[in-house]
Amino acid sequence: MRKDIHPEYHEITVVMTDGTEFKTRSTYGKPGDSLRLEIDAKTHPAWTGVHRLMDSGGQLAKFNKRFKGFDLKK
Repeated sequence: MRKDIHPEYHEITVVMTDGTEFKTRSTYGKPGDSLRLEIDAKTHPAWTGVHRLMDSGGQLAKFNKRFKGFDLKK
């Protein structure tokens, strides 16, 4: 391997959305930095099984209007 091309690998603290913390090693930031998560397995619908369908900016309504007459069965 070539020298001086790899990022520094050091210890950081990961802070979950509920405030719990754990230490891990990463190339993120500088030694001792904290990585605060906005989404994690405790809160994200993909892992919790609680899904909410949100229509932000009317995108869902626009989709439904556009494909209202579309029928897969023929």
